[in-house]
Amino acid sequence: MYPPPRSSLFRRTAIRALALATAATAALLFAQPQAEEATALGDTAPVAASTRQIPVPTAPMGWASWNSFAAVIDYSVIKGQVDAFVASGLPKAGYKYINIDEGWWQGTRDSAGNITVDQAEWPGGMKAIADYIHSKGLKAGIYTDAGKDGCGYYYPTGRPAAPGSGSEGHYAQDMLQFSTWGFDFVKVDWCGGDVEGLDAATTYKSISDAVATASATTGRPLTLSICNWGYQNTWNWAPGLAPLFRTSTDIVYWGNNPSMTNMLSNYDQGLHPTAQHTGYYNDPDMLMVGMTGLTAAQNRTHMALWAISGAPLLAGNNLSTMTAESAAILKNPEVVAVDQDPRGLQGVKVAEDTTGAQVYGKVLAGTGKRAAVLLNRTSSAQNITVRWADLGLTSASATVRDLWSRTNIGSYATGYTASVPAGGSVLLTVTGGTEAASSAYEPDSAATYTGVSAANTGVAVADFTYTNNTSTARTATLKVNGQTATTVSFPPTGSTPGTISVQVALSKGTANTLAVTNGPTLGTLTVQPVPGTNGNLIVGKQSGRCVDLFNSTITNGTQAELWDCNGGSNQAWTYTSRKELVVYGNKCLDAYDSGKTNGTKVVIWDCHGGNNQKWNINTDGTITNVNAGICLDAYGAATANGTQLVLWACGTGDNQKWTVG
Repeated sequence: MYPPPRSSLFRRTAIRALALATAATAALLFAQPQAEEATALGDTAPVAASTRQIPVPTAPMGWASWNSFAAVIDYSVIKGQVDAFVASGLPKAGYKYINIDEGWWQGTRDSAGNITVDQAEWPGGMKAIADYIHSKGLKAGIYTDAGKDGCGYYYPTGRPAAPGSGSEGHYAQDMLQFSTWGFDFVKVDWCGGDVEGLDAATTYKSISDAVATASATTGRPLTLSICNWGYQNTWNWAPGLAPLFRTSTDIVYWGNNPSMTNMLSNYDQGLHPTAQHTGYYNDPDMLMVGMTGLTAAQNRTHMALWAISGAPLLAGNNLSTMTAESAAILKNPEVVAVDQDPRGLQGVKVAEDTTGAQVYGKVLAGTGKRAAVLLNRTSSAQNITVRWADLGLTSASATVRDLWSRTNIGSYATGYTASVPAGGSVLLTVTGGTEAASSAYEPDSAATYTGVSAANTGVAVADFTYTNNTSTARTATLKVNGQTATTVSFPPTGSTPGTISVQVALSKGTANTLAVTNGPTLGTLTVQPVPGTNGNLIVGKQSGRCVDLFNSTITNGTQAELWDCNGGSNQAWTYTSRKELVVYGNKCLDAYDSGKTNGTKVVIWDCHGGNNQKWNINTDGTITNVNAGICLDAYGAATANGTQLVLWACGTGDNQKWTVG
């Protein structure tokens, strides 16, 4: 759970470069053992390119108690949901976790500091309910907080405030106790951590280490779910610490009905394609499918968006009252297959020809295979086209299949257009297509790929050929240009080379560098662009630096700045036919509060079509705001990293001259 959204803007307290080198020793990739030390394989010659895709662990699927029951839970409630879960056929569809959320514990401990629970509510203690869940062939999940006092203290829902209901000071003890009880999954919330002002990356590193130690001690793998709501830009540091990490606020608050507004907001906040790879997943929160407030069409859109993004599928409805219609949506095997695709990539926005008429595409395992969602956020029906070229396919015939009707629509040469109702969506797969041209590169002796070329700034799929002939996954650090590094997992390959896929953000040109540290034996890197993500760097003439958003922050009101150009997603701007400069696929460069005066902050905000979000890119190199009529300016003619961008009366200074390309 999570407190109601803050009204104030996110404070920029995160560090530009987060040290992730220590993350490798803490990585637990679902049921895989601790990753081994980097020196285990030694140095051997690079291996030739491979097309053998190595499956990565998929996002968790199951059910969690919070959305429907909040803190009002006990043994009988959970047992009833377990029985309904099994009766519904969800396990056969791939759902396996039963996660007990906030409310099971009121913060009491014995003299040794061990968690104690109310035996009247939990007969036999928490081990008994874990045993019952296991008796049904399922996995059991439990919940705690990173702070001293958890969410049940700050935001009591159905129970009295519970002081001491967090694990701070007891991370190792509590994780071991959870594993000893038999739990397979632990969600660690952030209410106490937030109030106490803890550093999220450091705190969750400690928790991840405790999870790894507990798993090694008991022999029972414990999956960690980081739940700090995207605060402190979780996507920058969480890969490698946990298989799933929350990127957004709660999707539904106790006492409120589900809404499309919340669902779309959570989806948008969860789009960080360079952070999701090799078994690490952005988590936009639990599903609301089957809960009061959404229509069947809205439930299908909800499920489609979670599937295209490869999100964890944790149902949150009351299973004992679930309708056959809702069960069919959750269990649709073709939709689940898109979510659980073994390549493990996130879908990205590849087109928005008309405001609100959007296309999201996902690269699937295999050759010439894609999934696509045609999403209509407008109030009237729209014809929406998915083009093969935007998906990274050539103009060759490909078969289109509707996943809700589970029927083939036909074969099309360049793309497919569907009429999508207001507020609705269409979910498709595109198969049998021809992959567009890719480029191949070999590593140097330092496992660095240099001279990597990109026709445009944007997202590309990087397939790393490697050999890991041990029995465990190997974690390494990947750094692209000057961007924040990410932890990548290389599963076992056996003696035959294989590939894993990572989506990377590249700059236009031939100067891109991908460096792998402490990895296995590497071979050919194959890079294929996703053209629908193409954007531009906006480079200051005076500074030579790029328009940038600090630390890949996505919060409305974040002021744009100058920073060394690196091609990251926080520097890739798409100039639309509507004169918007769009970043992250859904945020517009914005003159704050429609200001027209010198010094008006230039920020990002949800795109809304206002003239304060429209810009003229002029032949003299200036960029003028349509509403204000004055220029984009590097404040004070400064050139250093971190120089803030504002509006200022247009002059002749080079601090107002920009190259867009």
